[in-house]
Amino acid sequence: MTLVDTRTPNPDYFIAGATGDWEMVVGLEVHAQVTSQSKLFSGSSTRFGEPPNNNVSFVDAAMPGMLPVINEECVRQAVRTGLGLKAKINKRSLFDRKNYFYPDLPQGYQISQFKDPIVGEGEVHLDMGDKVGEVTIGIERLHLEQDAGKSIHDQHPNMSFVDLNRSGVALMEIVSKPDIRSAAEARAYITKLRTILRYLGTCDGNMEQGSLRADINVSVRKPGGEFGTRCEIKNVNSVRFAGQAIEYEARRQIDILEDGGKVIQQTRLFDPKTGETRSMRSKEEAHDYRYFPDPDLLPLEFDDAFIAELAKDLPELPDEKQARLVAEYGITKYDASVLVASRVSADFYESVARGRDGKLSANWVINDLFGRLAKEGLDVRSSPVDADQLGGIIDLILNGEISGKIAKELFEIVWSEGGDPAQIVEKRGMKQVSDTGAIEKIVDEIIAANPEQVGKVKDKPSMVGWFVGQVMKASQGKANPQAVNKILKEKLGL
Repeated sequence: MTLVDTRTPNPDYFIAGATGDWEMVVGLEVHAQVTSQSKLFSGSSTRFGEPPNNNVSFVDAAMPGMLPVINEECVRQAVRTGLGLKAKINKRSLFDRKNYFYPDLPQGYQISQFKDPIVGEGEVHLDMGDKVGEVTIGIERLHLEQDAGKSIHDQHPNMSFVDLNRSGVALMEIVSKPDIRSAAEARAYITKLRTILRYLGTCDGNMEQGSLRADINVSVRKPGGEFGTRCEIKNVNSVRFAGQAIEYEARRQIDILEDGGKVIQQTRLFDPKTGETRSMRSKEEAHDYRYFPDPDLLPLEFDDAFIAELAKDLPELPDEKQARLVAEYGITKYDASVLVASRVSADFYESVARGRDGKLSANWVINDLFGRLAKEGLDVRSSPVDADQLGGIIDLILNGEISGKIAKELFEIVWSEGGDPAQIVEKRGMKQVSDTGAIEKIVDEIIAANPEQVGKVKDKPSMVGWFVGQVMKASQGKANPQAVNKILKEKLGL
């Protein structure tokens, strides 16, 4: 692969060193487990958490005479992903044997794709905020391959065990171009890619279960200079760890170069406990994996009709959904980006906002509901307050039946006890007082009891806020704030 520099150097991303500024160059190879009931070339289950070696067929264990049979659903999922990444779909691709020895690779080779992948070039768009703006990260390719098993080294003092449950599970390896220039961009890229995969339903994105993991290639250079020597950090399974690994590795390479040393191309591992990367093996020259076409598998071929069938059933993806929410509900681009972080969150918001004030709905969904869910360690699916209940609270605010303060109290009641918001307000006497006669009586009492403050407010009109607070306190928060302000200004001659 020829490396092409597509980015203009951005001083906001430069790393200060003893000899001047440096720039990092990052590319990612994300391994995403395909969402499917069975493995890529066998009928074995892909269920997570099964007892060791429970999901293993003769094909997965590479028993003599066993032949792989392609799982069509995995092919469909790869094409869907390519379409979601606005990528070129290759109507003819080949499976190759990638030969290397590892104890948890039963065949002694991995069935993968090399020169002819199923998906070609695509792109992912990131919004990096006001300073940097929108960034496009190129996708070099997406290919299908089978996963290896898992070696377990901590169960016996002098032996290692092998669990082949993952052996043969379908993976999509999504290879980015070297377009990433900061740890923040890398985190945003992984997060965005995971969101797209989840929208498509092609990978569950559960990094803690190994469904999504990244190999991270890091190098440094003087801003705008030639690409430096890269090191690869293997199997990072957390967005946060990815950022930490990149920042440490870039600084490590800068220190070596500024001391007059030379960065050695190698494979490294990230240790979350120390926040450091450490050498795994030297990689001064690329491995010769002796790729050759797998003789047991025919070329993978399909036509335009197959691609069109999958394209017409694609869901609305995050970028399109974000633009629509901004246009349709009048919310900010930032609020829309928070809401589209997951399909469930976006769907919840639309259930609340449909037919109501979009901005007020976004405020309640993001700040009150999502904030409380995060505090309690819950997600939207397990929210004690559903969309109808939250919409009911917002209706009561819009109808002038409750104030914002009462709405907060009502939200707590619905969160803890459930129930219909309108009925709770009625039964508990929580309705806002909009009767101007009743409010005027309270205002007169407050003014009569505080002649000194009345004198001061003439010179300092902003002190009317003190009177508002006193009236709201006297009315137990039930007085209509707009009516209170209007009556106070009239009474105080402001």
